[in-house]
Amino acid sequence: MPDITLTHVTKNYVSHGQPAVDDLNLTIANGEFMCLLGPSGCGKTTTLRMIAGLEHLSDGEIRIGDRVVDSLGSGTFVPPEQRRLGLVFQSYALWPHMTVERNIDFGLRLRKLPETERRAKVNDVMEKLRIRDYAKRYPAQLSGGQQQRVALARMLAVSPEILLLDEPLSNLDATLRLEMRAELRRLHDEFGTTIVFVTHDQWEAMTLATTIAVMSGGRLQQVGAPDDIYSRPVNRFVAEFIGNPPINMIELGGNPSRGGLASRLFSDRPISGATAVGIRPEEITLTSRVDAVPLGAFRLESIMPTGGSWIMEFSLGAERLFHATHLRPTAKPGDMVECFAMPEGLHLFDAEGRRIEANEIRAASVAQPAGISRPALLPA
Repeated sequence: MPDITLTHVTKNYVSHGQPAVDDLNLTIANGEFMCLLGPSGCGKTTTLRMIAGLEHLSDGEIRIGDRVVDSLGSGTFVPPEQRRLGLVFQSYALWPHMTVERNIDFGLRLRKLPETERRAKVNDVMEKLRIRDYAKRYPAQLSGGQQQRVALARMLAVSPEILLLDEPLSNLDATLRLEMRAELRRLHDEFGTTIVFVTHDQWEAMTLATTIAVMSGGRLQQVGAPDDIYSRPVNRFVAEFIGNPPINMIELGGNPSRGGLASRLFSDRPISGATAVGIRPEEITLTSRVDAVPLGAFRLESIMPTGGSWIMEFSLGAERLFHATHLRPTAKPGDMVECFAMPEGLHLFDAEGRRIEANEIRAASVAQPAGISRPALLPA
């Protein structure tokens, strides 16, 4: 199966204004499960539709393997049906007057495969997707999850080299979404098909993808493995978009009302251009450690159980801090609780929202909290 390469891809719907997709450079490797992730209007579905051939480029080039499928410069455009890919829509798009078996068989009939070969392929894919018992039913007789499996089966039956999924789980309830996430991972492992999956659900992307491409305002923000996206966000947008509860973002300087917490972390002088520091809720600890940075005594405002974990909201004057834990809290709302942060859990950003790496700030002047014998920001 081929790689998909997007080079300087741009899509404009109007002659003036912000492009829907702006100068996108992205490679989706053979056999990869790539999630295009971002808020509504970020350009992720438009990107998918351009790969599928449902939208023409305004500029740039798309290759599938060594074959150019869309290029404004060379005047090349390969129609969708010749790109050897399958597209699963959010609405499933099943034929209501056809049984499950006939829906799955539809693409094979268009390709004029012999009946014995068609039947073998349909039976194989129904068995793998566990929908063999529904072969004679019609879509209206199926649940949402079952319809989703049929839509996937119809695409997999024609053996596409690439499978494109446009928010296919958004119509399902929470239980079915969880089941279908596991199903998609199993299918990817079993078939080895290259999958491009569009979603605005960060947890869907984190649990499904081998690689995530985060988009905002039509531009690519970061590409990487889920752990890298979460633990090393390249900019403030990615840091704040990924994570639930969201990252605690503390402004440094220039805001007297927030100076208290910032001054506990750093001196009043700018730190190599840093204007904000982010701390993930789970990277805050309520236990003092040798290398922990004390943040101060906070008032516990509320405890929100989420089933197996708890989110605790703290306040210090006008400042708010969220802490996530898998340990049952012993404190009660109204109690004063000492909070700490681990140095390696601090994420620095400059005025443009770009990440500042630790090696860029080793020479910076950092406040020395009581009991800390080295710069609070930097791990040994």
